[in-house]
Amino acid sequence: MKELVLMDHDGGIDDLLSVLLLLTMPNIELIGITVTPADCFLEPAIESTYKLLQMTQKEHIPIGRGTFNGVNAFPSEWRARPEIVNSLPMLINLPPSPDPYSLPTAVDLMIASLEAAEAPVKIIMTGPCSNLVLAIAQKPSIATKIKEVIWMGGAFRTSGNVQTYQHNGTAEWNVYWDPIHAQKLFELELPLILIPLDVTNHVPVDKAFLSKLAKQAKYELSNLAAQFWALTVDNIPSYHYIYYMWDILATSYVALEHYFVVEDVQAEVVVRPPNAGQTLLSNSPNSRRVKIAVDVDKEVFYKYLFTQFKADFLATP
Repeated sequence: MKELVLMDHDGGIDDLLSVLLLLTMPNIELIGITVTPADCFLEPAIESTYKLLQMTQKEHIPIGRGTFNGVNAFPSEWRARPEIVNSLPMLINLPPSPDPYSLPTAVDLMIASLEAAEAPVKIIMTGPCSNLVLAIAQKPSIATKIKEVIWMGGAFRTSGNVQTYQHNGTAEWNVYWDPIHAQKLFELELPLILIPLDVTNHVPVDKAFLSKLAKQAKYELSNLAAQFWALTVDNIPSYHYIYYMWDILATSYVALEHYFVVEDVQAEVVVRPPNAGQTLLSNSPNSRRVKIAVDVDKEVFYKYLFTQFKADFLATP
């Protein structure tokens, strides 16, 4: 029996790559995808998601639209990336997605998917955690259907990646977007594993990686993934280009769990400036036990990506 997986992402380049990676995993059944309007504008991100499902002949997988907007917005230039994705040669001529506003809300789809699941479900979140927390608040009983929550979020023993006004740089963006619901997620005490910057910092998307991926561009999926990653080069000025495997490393945990080093820690989320969104190791009354990944077998991880992106299941437009 395949393992049931529900995905919540927020439309960035690495989120969409994570969708592709999940779709290459033969031992899982992806029962739904919800999109949070955090690192994306919602409509083009839903279109990108639907086009990837079309390409992989998986358009039957339901999509839910996030209706909650966080406290601290991502930069608009990052959020616009799905517009570019939808114009790539391999995607532009695919039929458009359904009207986003005809789709169920993310919260409703999460509730329905979990209630209908015949086995416990793993939830992978590569954006903020708001939809899941809101779904459980509306229907607490669905928490019993959750096998594990894997969340790309946090920065525990390393610097954050938020650089903006009224912030001291300690937070990671997925937590910073909505620190209040992040703290509520901790308080739910679900089986939660965080894939924080502490471990994603070990796996850069550097020029050597891009060059090696380009050498297998005869495989359509590798070609598409390489185009996606090429779109990240100007996200961060080229003179200090460092893009990391943030979301895709978290997604790989579904298949490569045994190659990660994980710690049990006591932690909380700070909800106010100047360090709003900081995931703080703490023994305060607000802290909870969570698991965090602190290391990964990099050789196994990179080899896994190169192998998975040779999959041959793309539909002809």
